[in-house]
Order: sequence, then C-alpha cells, then structure tokens
Amino acid sequence: MNILGKRYIFFAISLLAIIPGMIILATGGGLPLSIDFKGGSLLEVQFESGIAPISEEVIALYNDFGVSDIQVKTTTGQAVLIIQSPKLEDEQRTEIVNAMETEFEDTVTVLLFDNVSPAIGEEVTSRAFLAVAVAALGVIIYMTFAFRGVEHAFRYGVCAILAMIHDVLIVLSLSAIGGKLWGWQFDSLALTALLTVIGFSVQDKIVVFDRMRENRKIFRSLDFETLANHSIVQTLGRSINTQLMTSEFMLLALALFGGLTLREFAILLLVGMFSGTYSSIFIAAPILVIWEKQEWKTWFNKNKAAA
Repeated sequence: MNILGKRYIFFAISLLAIIPGMIILATGGGLPLSIDFKGGSLLEVQFESGIAPISEEVIALYNDFGVSDIQVKTTTGQAVLIIQSPKLEDEQRTEIVNAMETEFEDTVTVLLFDNVSPAIGEEVTSRAFLAVAVAALGVIIYMTFAFRGVEHAFRYGVCAILAMIHDVLIVLSLSAIGGKLWGWQFDSLALTALLTVIGFSVQDKIVVFDRMRENRKIFRSLDFETLANHSIVQTLGRSINTQLMTSEFMLLALALFGGLTLREFAILLLVGMFSGTYSSIFIAAPILVIWEKQEWKTWFNKNKAAA
C-alpha cells in the first residue's frame, strides 16, 4: 500500500476542506463568536403549554424592542428556549418576557438570566492560546529529546505541530461553514472541542513517528520514504480501529441523539478527531518525508520539465 506516493493528493483533499472556511472567515469578519467571547445576555425561558414558539417569531419580538443579533436554541423534548442577545438590563428583560406572554398567549417562566462580560471571553481565549503555544513548544522539545538517536530529531516535533495546525484549521473551517449555513456560534464548548482535538492530534502523531523510529533501527537499508510508508501501514489498523471504537461511534451517537445544545460540540469533536487520525497518516509523515528529501527544490524544475 503506497500511501506516501499519493501524498500530494491528500494535501489537495485537506486544502479543499480548509480553504472554503478560511475564505468565509476572511470575508465574513472572523468566527461567529457567541456571548461567551463577545459578551451579552443569556435568557432561558420555559413555556407552560409545552409548545415553544419558532425561532423567527422570538427574533422578531426582540427586534421590536430594538435588539438584534439574536440566536435562539430549543432544547430537545421541552418547551424551553435558550436565547442569546446583546446585553439586556433587568427592566428590558422583564419587558421582553411580558411581551412573550402577550404575543404567544402562554405563561413564561424565566429559568436563567445572566449577563456575560466580553472581558471574560477575552481572558479565556488568550489563556487558551498561551496554553496551546506552550504545549506546542513542549512537544517539540520532548520529541527532539525522545528522538535524539534519530537523525534530524527536531523535524519530528515540528511536523507533529504542523499537522496539529492542520487539524485546528479543519475545526475552524467547519465552524465558519456552520456559522454561515446553520447559524452556529463559536462558544466555550466549541473551544473545549478544539483543545481536545489538539491534545488527541499530537498523541496520535507521536505513535506513528515512534514506529518510524523503531523501524529505522531494524530496516537500515531502506530509503526513508519506503521506511516511513512501511511504518504508516503498520500503524494504520491500530489508528483506525482505536479511533472508531473509542471515540467516533460515541460522538456520532451524541451528534444524532444528544440534543441541540450538544450537537455543534459533538460534530466539531467528531470531525476534529477524524482529522487528527487522518493527519497522522496522510499529513504529518508525508510532510516529514518532503522535508527529509527536500522535495521543494525540485517542484519548479518538474514544472519546467513538464512544460
């Protein structure tokens, strides 16, 4: 099975998954952030009749009070609405709830009302980025030390981080596409999914690279690309089976039956974990092979020869 021989095809597949989301982010003003990051009010209400109004009606009611940029979620099996909006004062919230009772002819019970400061979201985001940066540096240092008996040990850590960035871009691209098509917002659960994907991504790549390190001691006569391809094939079954059995089936069930409040989180984690396995096999090792063979020196020469 010549996986590395088709590495540029796998790179192209990744670009097709990443570029649309990056275009949306570039032209749409960035990620569609929830109130967890940009601040605002969270209002959770329950309707006594057991029938909640549709989202468009609630948004229209908020607009009548001069409040825009609304997101409405309905919990599964209950007449409960979770409404995110720009910051509301207590008096304004009371007026909106009274208007709901009049408009929808139902008794409305306020289950939760909370205002979130954007400073909290900024602090959480900055600390998350700092934690990822420190962890990435730690991975490079650890792999350089652990692979010190292998030539160019530093490259293994760098390639693991590059493949991790690939997984992050996949999740961000999906978030952007989801925000454009289905009104998703990037909230604290989405950030949790992203950080989980980062941790899993690095772990799986270390497993593949460790097999390459072991095989370099056994198959000394093999050229690097053949050895790397042999190592990937050896870990292929383990990576796929472990991924399916431990996470993908569970996350798929959570996405299908876990309710609206967890659906975005489950989908992001489902795709991100799949991307982590995919990049360990089809991105990290191929990048290492390209670096070891310094193939970029022949890219333009190949183009000239073809012309």
